[in-house]
Order: sequence, then C-alpha cells, then structure tokens
Amino acid sequence: MRMTRVALVAPEDTLDAVLAEVGLAGVVELEPVDHGAGDPDAVGIARMKAAALRRHGAAAYLGWCPEPARGPLADRLAPLGGALAALRPPPGAEPPTLLARAGRVGRSFAPIVETYGAVPYADVDPTLLAGMAYVVMFGMMFGDAGHGLVLVLVAVVLARRPPSRYPRLRDAWPFVAGAGLAATVFGVLYGEFFGPTGLLPALWLQPLAEPVRLLVAAVGLGGAFLAAAYVVGIVNRWREGSAGLALYAPSGIAGAAVFAGLCLLAAGVFAASIPLVAVAVAVAAAGLAIAAAGLYAAAAEGAAVAQTVVQLFDLVVRICANLVSFARLAAFGLTHAALGALVWAGTAGLWQRGGTWTVAAVTVFVLGNAVTFGLEAVVAGVQALRLEYYELFSRVFEGTGRPFRPWRCDPAPKEVLR
Repeated sequence: MRMTRVALVAPEDTLDAVLAEVGLAGVVELEPVDHGAGDPDAVGIARMKAAALRRHGAAAYLGWCPEPARGPLADRLAPLGGALAALRPPPGAEPPTLLARAGRVGRSFAPIVETYGAVPYADVDPTLLAGMAYVVMFGMMFGDAGHGLVLVLVAVVLARRPPSRYPRLRDAWPFVAGAGLAATVFGVLYGEFFGPTGLLPALWLQPLAEPVRLLVAAVGLGGAFLAAAYVVGIVNRWREGSAGLALYAPSGIAGAAVFAGLCLLAAGVFAASIPLVAVAVAVAAAGLAIAAAGLYAAAAEGAAVAQTVVQLFDLVVRICANLVSFARLAAFGLTHAALGALVWAGTAGLWQRGGTWTVAAVTVFVLGNAVTFGLEAVVAGVQALRLEYYELFSRVFEGTGRPFRPWRCDPAPKEVLR
C-alpha cells in the first residue's frame, strides 16, 4: 500500500482531542516516539504528548500514513484545529511496509512471508506466488490422495468451527485446503490412497517403481521455481535501485543468465547437442561477465579481484546446490510412499490370516496411517518452508523491510478531557 510522509500538527489546547482521534483511527505511525520492540498500543496519550515537537503554541509530529487513509483522517482532524499534511520524504528514507492483502487466500498465505521478514517497501509482494509454490512442493512430498483428503476435511472444520481458543486458525483454512488438494492431486498421479492399496491407478508414475524419473521431475520443478524467483528478483532490483542494479546483481539479470546457461548446458549434455552446449556456454559466460563487473565495482579496494573471483565461484556453486536441493521433493515423496507401502504390506499380511487377525490388520492400517500422516505432514511442511526461504527467497529479497506499526490508542474519558 502506498505510504505518505506526513506531519501531524495541532494547537496545544486541542492536542488531547487530536491525539485521541488519531489513536482511535490507528492509521498513522508517529515519530519521534520509539516503540522499540514493544507494542505501539502501549504508548498512551500522555507519553505521546510528551514526545511532541513544540513551538509557538503548537505541537507537531512526523510519521507515515497510508495514502488512502490520509484524506479521511485529515477531514476528521480539521474541526479540532489539527492538520495531517503530506510531506516529501527525505532522501534515502524507506517507508514502512503495509501489504494490501485482499481475501482469505492472501491472509492465509501471509505467515509464509511474514515469518521470513517484512517485505521491503519497493519490492513486489510475493505472498500469493510463495503460497502456491509451497502447496505444490508440499503436495509432491505428501502425495497420497487419502491423506490429502484428510487435510481438506481439516480445512473444512477450520472454516466452519475453528477452535475457540485459537480463532485465528480460521484464516488458515485456505492454506490447509490448498496443501490437501495438492497432496490429493499428486496422490492420484502416484496411485496412492492411504498407501498403494490399488484403489487408484497411477496416472503418472509409482514413486517406488520409478525413483529416477521422480527425481528428474523434482529437479525440473525446482528449476521452474528458481526461474520464477529470478524474474521477481529482477523486478525487485529494478524497483529498489535502478536498471544497473537489476542488470549486475547476482539475483538480477546477471545471475539469471548464469542460471539459464547452466540449465542449457545440462540439457545440451543430456541431448548430446553441440550447438546447444555452445549457446549455453555463451549465455553463462555473458552472465558471469556482467556479474563480475558489478561485483568488482562493489568490492573493497586492494582485494577487488580476489573478492570478485571468490564471489563468482560462490555464485556458480550456489546455483548448482540450490537446484540440486529440490531433489528433496522426490526424496521425501519416496519416503512417504515407502512408509505407506510398509503399512499396507503389514495390513494385507494380517488380513490374509483371517479370524482375530482381522482386528489387528485394521489396527495396523489405522495407526500406521496416523503415524505416517503426522510424521510426513511435519517433514513435508518443514522441507517446503526450507526450500522457500533458502532457495527462492534468497533471490526474491536482498534484505527485509520495516513493517508499518501505526499508533493505536483507545483513550479513557479522563485522557480525552485532560
């Protein structure tokens, strides 16, 4: 959301009423009050009054306000003698970030980004893209139609009757539903329904029967995610600085060219195509040359060459390592399939004995799937988050921003009248 640098000015004799109105609105981040790590709501009117800049019978504050909220608040302050004027921000000042996330899906995916850090003010909000990537990666590792449908059922419960102690969990139901649907889709592709029960035919592959094919698909999917992350990173570098930053940054065009060259090189070697290998080498070399120019310009004097060489080597190694890291999508998908197969083999073996062993078979099936569900849900959830933060967000963000922390205060009657 667009932020505006503002000055809040009020006469001393109506300052209490003006501050009460601003505190109730809760749309202005005021300075010079330092909230530190505390809650802005803990700053009362008395402390806010003491922090005012005073001159000639007037009190003033500097701050930030979302542009859509400035006009309506200024109209409310005018009858009290107060004003909320727009200012030109000082050079180099970074406004705080307030993300305009509309809808339940945006709010549900928001914790993925917020846990990592605040999005810089100039950057693109990656919440929706990050959420979609997360559920796809989770589904590939948690591929079982039965387990996925259980997650969808959990999402329905959260939407209709969230736990009374944790009402905010209701906002999480689209996230849980998305993860469950992705797991269900991959389960159908794998032919897994509470394990290899045979109730579903494999529309794509059986993980334990074709692990290499699954591994190649996982790395290919990771390459697509990295390419998307580079696109967002280029846009962010452009918005953060200039066309030069977008060109030279390792997370910009230069890094994207190296990544594209390495991917083309792998494809050329696999296809035994000399022309494709030649193109790949040219693209990668161009990317390295552009990156080297940017790294050399930013390096410390006296060791610029050595620093540039080391950083270029790190760039290539990091790209290869990040791409290979997506093999974990296949590895944990295989783990899930192996656990499901183990539970089903035990269930089938006991069931064939008949008699009282039938009860034992049902017990093994239920408890085994419960353990597999709980264990693999945690593992897949953590691993998908790790891929988001280390492989993808490292290209999307160069740093983190500062969240918008408006001052809110519900004044007591004596505070307004004082």
